[in-house]
Amino acid sequence: MDNKDWKNSKTGRQSISCDVRSCKYNMDTECACSLSEIHVAPKKGCCTQSEDESLCSSYRCKNCD
Repeated sequence: MDNKDWKNSKTGRQSISCDVRSCKYNMDTECACSLSEIHVAPKKGCCTQSEDESLCSSYRCKNCD
């Protein structure tokens, strides 16, 4: 993370884009996340070195309670 990114995250200018409509935190009209922060975690047993290697651990099913 460079200094600009660090400064933006500390001043609240960072945004979370999200297209996962099944997540209860997804804001459909804006393709954004309503959480102020998310936790990103590695997928167990996945070592592909591509975007499928990580996941949003803050995900919660919209229709599951």
